[in-house]
Amino acid sequence: MKTKLSILLIMICIGNSFAQEKAKSANSFSLQDAISYSVAHNPNHLNTIIDAEIAKAKKNEITGIGLPQLNGSFDLRYNPKVPTQVLPNFIGSAILQTLQAAGLYPPGPLPPPNPEFIAAQFGVKYNANAGITASQLIFSSDYIVGLQAAKAIMELSQKNIDRSKIDIIAQVSKAYYGAIINKERIKLIDANIARVKKLRDDTKVLFDNGFVEKIDLDRIDLAFNNILVEKEKITRLFSLAESLLKFQMGLDLNQSIILTDSLSISGITLGEINDKINVTNRIEYSLIKQQELLNQFDLKRNKLSYLPTLAGYGTMQTQAMRNEFDVFNSKTPWYAFGSIGVTLNLNLFDGFQKNYRIQQAKLNLEKTQNSLKNIENALTMETQSAQVNYQNAISSLNFQKKNIELADNVYKVSKIKYDQGVGSNLEVLNAETSLKEAQTNYYNALYDYAVSKVDYDKAIGNLK
Repeated sequence: MKTKLSILLIMICIGNSFAQEKAKSANSFSLQDAISYSVAHNPNHLNTIIDAEIAKAKKNEITGIGLPQLNGSFDLRYNPKVPTQVLPNFIGSAILQTLQAAGLYPPGPLPPPNPEFIAAQFGVKYNANAGITASQLIFSSDYIVGLQAAKAIMELSQKNIDRSKIDIIAQVSKAYYGAIINKERIKLIDANIARVKKLRDDTKVLFDNGFVEKIDLDRIDLAFNNILVEKEKITRLFSLAESLLKFQMGLDLNQSIILTDSLSISGITLGEINDKINVTNRIEYSLIKQQELLNQFDLKRNKLSYLPTLAGYGTMQTQAMRNEFDVFNSKTPWYAFGSIGVTLNLNLFDGFQKNYRIQQAKLNLEKTQNSLKNIENALTMETQSAQVNYQNAISSLNFQKKNIELADNVYKVSKIKYDQGVGSNLEVLNAETSLKEAQTNYYNALYDYAVSKVDYDKAIGNLK
């Protein structure tokens, strides 16, 4: 029994361990993992995909206009009082009596012989009508251009998806870099805390033995407290950066996340900067070009609207007329009738409405072409700015790397001198402050490099 219980406990522990490991890996994200997750879960990006599906359904709806249209109908009508019509008297009183006996003339006293007018009821109490109507559009310029425009709208929707994906890559990359920079800064400040704590402990020993003054110990305590406060700030910034990343990814903000990538200056070199700027690689330019195409279709549609519209139709109906409610009685007849024809619609004069719609379409096209020129200039300026920022970020990063190495050497020398009794703790604290400042500048430069690299790749159309 004990053996079985032990095996069961071991299996439970293994299961829990496996579940924890699975949960841990499920929340671990490299930068590429975070981007892939964002593309699949970011609500704004999902809406652009839905918009593309809507455009596809709209195109199919427009296509359906050119397919045969088939409608069925059934109408059942009850007339409590059959309408009476007054007609000139073209029959005699004897015939009226016969009609009255047959129920085809209203009951009651007959009019005087040979009246000027007679009353007659036309119709029956129950009427039923069933029919099928078919129609087919043969020619319509609006339909032809509409199909072309619908295809262009679908392409525009796909470009919007591409633009949304590019924006997600840029936003998630920057948020990811911001989070891992603060994560690395926490590690660095922990090392600084350990270093200052050791300096404080060593100084306390010297103070207890009367080798240093109280002000020397207080000065180090102040520096130690300041660095603890700084760690609290960076920890909060890291939490905020993680929340921003989870928001950009479409991840639950209450869910934990583990970042597996890191930033390092090793291997970073200035990539080749292409001075020839080609804005046609940018999705923003492509979107304006697609809008220009849609405006051209709109102008074409209005110009062709002077052409006639031709449609064919056919209808087949059957009708039953009864004075009793037996319209579904198969022994009583239904009367069938039908028709086939074509309709040609030609607008001869519309008060110059089409002319003014053509003018509006031309002006809208001109506006789009102006926007295209403007976006060319704007994207050129953006690319030039991204190139400069990227180059400056590389230079600054290399400079700050050298500074942090120098500051670290200065601190080590100052600490050695202090340990050997030939230096002061003030000199060590100053070196510690310079080192922290160099470290802060280094990580700021590292983040600026990462962001400028994303902006540069986006500017030259490399983000896909």
